[in-house]
Amino acid sequence: MALPIDLWLIHPEAEMCDAFRDRFNGLPRVTVIQSRFEDLPPHDCFVTAANAFGIMNAGIDAAVIRFHGEDLMRRVQTRIMDEYLGEQPIGTSFIEPTGNPNYPFIAHSPTMRVPGSIEGTDKVYAATWASLLAVYRHKASSQTQIESVVFPAMGAGFGGVPFPEVARQMAVAYRHYLSPPHRMDWDMVAARQRAIHYDGKHQVTR
Repeated sequence: MALPIDLWLIHPEAEMCDAFRDRFNGLPRVTVIQSRFEDLPPHDCFVTAANAFGIMNAGIDAAVIRFHGEDLMRRVQTRIMDEYLGEQPIGTSFIEPTGNPNYPFIAHSPTMRVPGSIEGTDKVYAATWASLLAVYRHKASSQTQIESVVFPAMGAGFGGVPFPEVARQMAVAYRHYLSPPHRMDWDMVAARQRAIHYDGKHQVTR
């Protein structure tokens, strides 16, 4: 059973926020905030739409490091070297403490190996799903709980994924988080695959 979280979806542009509202409509405990990272109120965990090497010097990652300090990036890179032999796969995520009690954690969640287009792929889903699982594992095992989780528009920057598709894949991941399967069979797999790769009858990811 999924453990409840308060999901904040942020972006500075109204168009992306509208896409979030459209795709997450009816899903519980979701708040859409038109905001930059720097202007967010206190929260428990911010998800970084990262690259596989933890080089956090551009985009929203750079804003995170300006706020928390470069030691956070060094710790992230050390974990990537120690736990992933220097390259964190897409579809994985880990929770790293920031040292700031008002913003105590980040989830480092690559959407791409290196900056470049991921349009037409399911990498937004994979990174969002991995982030939700990392938070779930933390909540299940740690005394320091994560209640509020902030997601940017995964893959919308350097990844070049259109806003509606970003919101669609992220919403599918959250739906799957909220409703895990009770059995493993091919019917379940086929339904999940169609939800990820198709928007109605239109195939949008390869």
